[in-house]
Amino acid sequence: MNLALIAMILALLIPMYEAWQDENIWQKMLAFSSVATKTSIMILVVSVLRDDWMLGVTGVIILSVGNAGLMLLAQVLKRMNQL
Repeated sequence: MNLALIAMILALLIPMYEAWQDENIWQKMLAFSSVATKTSIMILVVSVLRDDWMLGVTGVIILSVGNAGLMLLAQVLKRMNQL
């Protein structure tokens, strides 16, 4: 279990490193979206292993709603740069 979580955390750092190198706002938003998705998957794995359904519900909410808010923020930033 610990090895799988460590591998998931290492996979979580890959998009952050790529976004750190690039100045494009869309690349950064995509990296944050990827981090949100991977974090919610990690929460779901932990909730299944612990048999804790409240954590599972939280992971599902983050997975379904978290990326939508991030993409909305990206659209706002895009519109502000066009003005």
